[in-house]
Amino acid sequence: MNTLVDWVAEHHGDLLIEAESARLKNFCQLPIAARALLTRMIMRSGELFRVDKLNYPELPQPETEAVAELIAQQWLDPAPLLGLDEVFRLFTLAELRLKYADWLAHNGFPKNLPKARLREALANTEPEPKPVDRWFDQSVPQVVQVQGMALFDRIRLMFFGNLRQSWTDFVLVELGVQQFEPVPFTPESRAFQHRSEVDCYLQMHQCRERLDNGEPAVDVWPDVPGPVDNPWLTSRRDRLLLELGRQAERQGERELALQVWAASGHREARLKQLRLLERMKRFDDAWAIACQWQSKELSDAEAQGLGRLLKRLAPKVGADKPEPVDNPPLREFTLTLPRPDTGTVELAAVQHLSTEAAPVVYVENTLINALFGLLCWPVIFKPIPGAFFHPFHIGPADLTREDFVARRAQAFEERFGLLKTHAYKQHIRDTFRNKQGIANPFVFWPVLDEALLELALHCIPAHHLDALFRRLLHNIKEHRSGFPDLIRLVPDAEQPEQRYEMIEVKGPGDRLQDHQIRWLQFFARQGIPASVCYVRWQDDEASE
Repeated sequence: MNTLVDWVAEHHGDLLIEAESARLKNFCQLPIAARALLTRMIMRSGELFRVDKLNYPELPQPETEAVAELIAQQWLDPAPLLGLDEVFRLFTLAELRLKYADWLAHNGFPKNLPKARLREALANTEPEPKPVDRWFDQSVPQVVQVQGMALFDRIRLMFFGNLRQSWTDFVLVELGVQQFEPVPFTPESRAFQHRSEVDCYLQMHQCRERLDNGEPAVDVWPDVPGPVDNPWLTSRRDRLLLELGRQAERQGERELALQVWAASGHREARLKQLRLLERMKRFDDAWAIACQWQSKELSDAEAQGLGRLLKRLAPKVGADKPEPVDNPPLREFTLTLPRPDTGTVELAAVQHLSTEAAPVVYVENTLINALFGLLCWPVIFKPIPGAFFHPFHIGPADLTREDFVARRAQAFEERFGLLKTHAYKQHIRDTFRNKQGIANPFVFWPVLDEALLELALHCIPAHHLDALFRRLLHNIKEHRSGFPDLIRLVPDAEQPEQRYEMIEVKGPGDRLQDHQIRWLQFFARQGIPASVCYVRWQDDEASE
């Protein structure tokens, strides 16, 4: 907490108002026991605490003394107003039964009523919030409420750039469990340049929490911030609108869903808008938007979804059906295997297909992503403004934004240029050894050992890696998944293109997903060896 408060004061002090700066200064001047106790309370869920339940023997003073100091410095409210729900969260069933024993007997309830039933029975009997000592006739432990939780949420947001990461990240680094790539930090690197941007993020976060808590989308929509001149916040707003539209449609607010999705720039929002128009039989509206959208550059998923939509809409609006896309045929084969006692269908296929001369490895999405991450490590962690703004980044904050590649285009081309020589192999080896265990959004260390890395570098031709990496960059969020389950490596094959094969395994009743089909079609067009293996069980064949 000291690190975070000092960091925000140094790097984000201009985004704090005077009262917030004063409170943080006061925090830094608290005795160590009070500061440590407040930190532990902030890290826990909720703002209400029973003093008798605060048990931290590592503090240099008793908890009661630290609590008294925090009350004196107005970090804790010594007598917060509690509603019935708060009382039920803070006190045990035994304590509540003792309090309500006479009431239960008077109203004909059994004295051993379960906690949920007791809460239900009391729903309309205690409407007014009041301090804890007015809830109980007998003496009860003191309840305190943390003051300033919103301030600590704000500084955590300014530090991490999100509210997803938590104080735990500090602990994992301190224990050596997690390691992060050090990236130079400059004032331009900050997640937020203006206080209004922090306010905007917090407002969007509150809107999302309200949606998650079941509040109607129509009530949340007026409180969503308008368009912002900040690409990073814009992407967050687009995701919020995508979810708000989903909720609106589920709640029967179709016109609101259309309005919200039209305002969102998220990749999925346009297709959802068109599909809803189609369900509402507003075919002409859907056709006009679809035709206009068709002229823009689309991802594979967008193009596939739009193609299917246009095919369905054409007869409804009296237009010619679009020409079908001429996709190459996929390579397929079937294996009939004894049903294993344990393990997955993929592992059964590995055991059957693997030989000493041609080992088969279960890699799924990990291998190609890792080769890309190791080759392009310097580009992924390039200190670009707005990409890194604290020491705990797994990857750049703009990784899945539309402009991620454009902002690093020349640097990526320089790395891909290494694929035209043998230099790329040594770069990948050196990075594998020097960066071992450091977080990277493309490298999953537990599944990548040196033997597999060397086999892959020997067997997969450089021009195939170039094609795979370029497609990966075309849409990182979508294309990081969908790779085949297995890879067969044939190091002694004469031709480089015959030294490996990627194999997607499908068990009985399973079928290819759209994103898997798109990768397989890409492999076929590029001449990359890949096939689909359909596994059948021998006992099923016999019964048939």
